[in-house]
Amino acid sequence: MKLLILLVVVLGLVAAVQLSKVYQLSISLRGKREEDISEADNRLNGGLFLAFMVAFYASFIWLLVKYGSYGTPPASEHGVAVDRLMDFNMAIIFVVFFIVNTLLFWFSAKYYHRADRKARFFVHDTRLELVWTVIPSVVLAIIIAYGLQTWNEMTGEASEDALRVELYSKQFDWTARYPGSDGEFGQANYNLITPMNALGIVTADGVDAALTEIEEKIAKVENEINYEKGHLLAERASIEEELNGGHGHGGHGHDHDHSDHDHSDHAHDDHGHDEHADEAHDDHETHKHALEARLLEVNHMLESDKVIILTEAAFEAKEDKLYRLLRHRQRIQEIRNFDFDSELTAWESGADDQVVKGEFHLPVGREVEFVFRSRDVIHSAYMPQFRAQMNTVPGVPTRFKMTPTITTDSMRMVLENPDFDYVLLCNKVCGAAHFNMQMKVVIESQESYDAWISEQGEFIVKEGSDEPEMEQASAQKESQTITASL
Repeated sequence: MKLLILLVVVLGLVAAVQLSKVYQLSISLRGKREEDISEADNRLNGGLFLAFMVAFYASFIWLLVKYGSYGTPPASEHGVAVDRLMDFNMAIIFVVFFIVNTLLFWFSAKYYHRADRKARFFVHDTRLELVWTVIPSVVLAIIIAYGLQTWNEMTGEASEDALRVELYSKQFDWTARYPGSDGEFGQANYNLITPMNALGIVTADGVDAALTEIEEKIAKVENEINYEKGHLLAERASIEEELNGGHGHGGHGHDHDHSDHDHSDHAHDDHGHDEHADEAHDDHETHKHALEARLLEVNHMLESDKVIILTEAAFEAKEDKLYRLLRHRQRIQEIRNFDFDSELTAWESGADDQVVKGEFHLPVGREVEFVFRSRDVIHSAYMPQFRAQMNTVPGVPTRFKMTPTITTDSMRMVLENPDFDYVLLCNKVCGAAHFNMQMKVVIESQESYDAWISEQGEFIVKEGSDEPEMEQASAQKESQTITASL
C-alpha cells in the first residue's frame, strides 16, 4: 500500500512537470512571454482577492464562535479580571485585524495593474508617519497600564488570614507543603535535600541525615582516589627509593657534613654527646618506620580487590568531586550553627510542616498565597481554570495569590462533566517528561478542607525513597493491614 501511494505521488510530480513544459511551449508558440499578463487576468485576480476576503472572514468568524471561549469559566476572583483583560486585548487585535486585512484585499482588488495607469510615488509624508507611530504607541501604553494594574492586584500582599501553600517543582512532579499548627513554613535549604528530605526542610534530624549522607559520599570518593592503582604504584616506587637512600635522611635533606659548622654552637651533655645529633637520629628512625609502615599498607592495598584504574583525567575529576563534596559538607555544618533570627526558630517551625503529593486541597472563598520553589530547572506553575501562572525559579522563591470561587463539584455541574478535575500543570518545556508533570487540585468547602488537612500528618518519608508520606495516613494503612489480618 505504501509503495502504491509513493508511485502515485511520483507520477503526480512527473505529470505536473510535464504540464508546466506544455504550458511554456504553448506560450512560446503564441509569441508571448510568460510574464506578460493580460488585463482580463488581472481583473479576475482582483475579484478573486475580494472573494477570498469574504471566505477568509467567514471561516474566521465561524472558528471564533465555535472555539473562541477559554474552555471553562474563571474559577477565581482574579480570573474574572484576567478574562476581562484578555477580552480587551482581543478586541483591539480584532479591530486591527479586520482593518488591515480589509485594506490589504481591497487595495489588491481595486488597484490591479492596468497598462494606462501608473502608480503614484512619494518619498515622505509626516502625517502618515505620525498616524502609524502615535496611535500604536498610545494603544500599547493603555494595554501595558491595564495589564500592570491587573498583575499588581494578583501579586500584591496577601491578607493576614490567607492560607499559605508552597508548591515545589522538580523534574517531573509537584509537591505541596502546608504550614503546621504554628502557621509558619520551616526554613528550607537545598543543601539538606536527601532521599529522606526531598524539600530540604531545616530540622535537626534533617541536618544530621544530610551530614550522614554526605559523609558516606565523601568516604566512597576518597576510597576510590586512595585505591587508584597508578598512583599507588607511583607512591610505592617513591617510598622504596627513599628507603634505599635516594634522598638522604628520609628525604629531609639533612647534611651529615658538619665541617662547615661551628661545633662550639652545639650543646653537649656531661658525657660529650651531641644532643642535636641524637634528636636528628631519632627523627630519622621515626620517619623510616613511618615509611616502612606506609609501604606495607600500600602493598596490602595493591593486593586487595578494591584497586581501580583511572585515567589522569578521571582521577582529576574524582579529586574535583571530592572537593565539591567537602564544600557541601561545610555548608551543611554552617546551617547547624546558623542563628535563625526569628521568634520561632526554623528547627521548630519546620517540624510540623505537612507535605502532600498527588493532589492538594484548597478551601473555596478563602484567599490563598502560593510560594513557588524549584529544585532543578525553571518550571511554570500553571492552573488554567484559575487563570493563574507563575514561573518557579531555582534559588528564587516566587509568589502569587488567588481566591478560588467555584468548587470542584460545582464546576463539574457547570461543565456537565463528572470526571472534571482542576489541575496544576507545568507550562515550561522542562525535559522529556514535561507533558506528564501535573498535580490534581481539589476546591471544596472550608469544612471539607479542615477535615482533609486534619488527616495529614507531619512530614515523614519512606527510608530510601524520594516520596513523602503522611504520618497519619501511614498509621491508618498499618491499622487497616492489622484489621485485615485479624
